[in-house]
Amino acid sequence: MSALKHAGSFRDLIVYQKSRQLQREIKDLTMSFPRDEMFSLTDQIRRSSRSIGANIAESWAKRRYEKHFISKLTDADGEQMETQHWIETALESGYIDQKTSASLMEKCLEIGRMLNGMMDKADLFCGEPPRSMREEPAEYFVDAHDDPFIETDH
Repeated sequence: MSALKHAGSFRDLIVYQKSRQLQREIKDLTMSFPRDEMFSLTDQIRRSSRSIGANIAESWAKRRYEKHFISKLTDADGEQMETQHWIETALESGYIDQKTSASLMEKCLEIGRMLNGMMDKADLFCGEPPRSMREEPAEYFVDAHDDPFIETDH
């Protein structure tokens, strides 16, 4: 087994890249859906597929707190499951064929497995990020004796 590359950004995560690819495929596919589905099925499947990657990106920002990280990954997993629902609806409505449906469903399931793997190993992603201070921390309190606008009894 080869060593995995360290992810410096959510954009480096394979699951994020796969979610973006799924999003693009669904957008392209829905261009052929009937016009009367524009504000229902088309909008719903596009929104849910776009939300997968958006929630992965948000989870990356929440890595300092493991429970928040897992919560956002859970949201991403929920969005991929919603996307599965809309794929099944498109199939049942005759807008996509069985082969297209199966391909999209497998991509959703793969993303789901990857998200669940990240949740199971959240401790590898979370914790205090390595940082170095490049500037002095801000002072939040001033000594009343040093502030000319504060009256003192002296």
